Amino acid sequence: MPVPRSRHVCTMAAALALALAGLSTATAVPTAPAASPQQSAEGLREVMFVGNNWDGTADVIESRGDFARIGRINVIPDKDERLTEIYLNPIKLAYFLGVRHGPGEGHDQFVDDMYSPPDGSAVVVSRPSFADVVSIDLATGRIKWRFPVSGYRSDHMAVSPDGTRVAVSASTANTVHVLDIDTGKQLGSFATGDKPHENVFTDGGKYVWNMSIGEVITALDDPAFDWTKGDRRITVVDADTFEQVKVIDMRERLDAFGREDLSDAVRPVAFTPDESTLYFQVSFFNGFVEYDVASDKVTRVKTLPKNAATSEDRTTWVNDSRHHGMSMNPQGTKLCIAGTMDDYVTVVDRESLQEGPLVTASKPYWATVSGDGKSCVVSESGADQVTAIDFSTGRKVASVPVGDHPQRVRLGHVAAGWTGPSEG
Repeated sequence: MPVPRSRHVCTMAAALALALAGLSTATAVPTAPAASPQQSAEGLREVMFVGNNWDGTADVIESRGDFARIGRINVIPDKDERLTEIYLNPIKLAYFLGVRHGPGEGHDQFVDDMYSPPDGSAVVVSRPSFADVVSIDLATGRIKWRFPVSGYRSDHMAVSPDGTRVAVSASTANTVHVLDIDTGKQLGSFATGDKPHENVFTDGGKYVWNMSIGEVITALDDPAFDWTKGDRRITVVDADTFEQVKVIDMRERLDAFGREDLSDAVRPVAFTPDESTLYFQVSFFNGFVEYDVASDKVTRVKTLPKNAATSEDRTTWVNDSRHHGMSMNPQGTKLCIAGTMDDYVTVVDRESLQEGPLVTASKPYWATVSGDGKSCVVSESGADQVTAIDFSTGRKVASVPVGDHPQRVRLGHVAAGWTGPSEG
């Protein structure tokens, strides 16, 4: 008989009270892009970093306008050293090959996520196949620091609002590390559910939210075997003490809403500007869920169109995704949704939940917001390009070629006049 998965709850009443109070009264943020420390500093240029997962590079493109490519960074300059280390360790080799033939779809995963520090001198990259985070000097292309994560695979990251800390998921260790972005020194860590994935700083950097997605590379994708996917939950911690303040089990919330059929593996997320509402995608679903933070309830579920050409065999969907990638415009009025397995992108009106035109895209894997807030920028991993969709019209405005299998796209900064490392 299936064994019900454990339910993790916060046992300290005081901590839960703090979470409910603090998380439901988050300070509103501006409805237009605000100047960050990076943007306000002189001599810096706002850009977008595009992680080309399979070839181990990051393309740097304009953050708005024509999104033209500016330069390229080799994020695995130490590849030979890392591979030697892996080949000499049978356990590391087993996990390395597991990443290649599991989430890597037959390829090594050399870059997952990227952020730049406030001074724009480097790019900090999580490298799943090498189970680490590195800082690459943007002037020289050399590694400034390296942090091996717990376990055998690194994953999604998040940067604090002040740009000084990065949180990285160590997916096989069920742990999130929080690092100093300049030195790579660990400031703290916390335990999560199975296979931590997305991280988000909230309330001005006071909290870190982590979403664990459970096992996504097994073939037990039939809903009857959902219990085998593990402990999937949202873990919220104090970003200074790393103490757990709240655990959100979406299984209970989805069931209460009458959607027992939906997976509770929370994938990409988007908060409203005042952080009162969370939108998220779940495994196997062509659509997304709306969750009210204060009431702790699922409030709406939006089903988006299916592509008739998409196989209904769940085992063919990449890492249990159907739709993977979402972002919200700065005004909080539009959502941009990457329909990964359905090969389209669409902009959805947040009030009515009515989708706009379905813009054809090849396995779109991520969605973010342009520097001017006017466009949704998605990575087309199946076409090796990034595409910008206008939030106001829902129409494509630009596509730019990048490297092999682009995934994460993040805003950042480089020195003014930068065109690439001088050596690499």
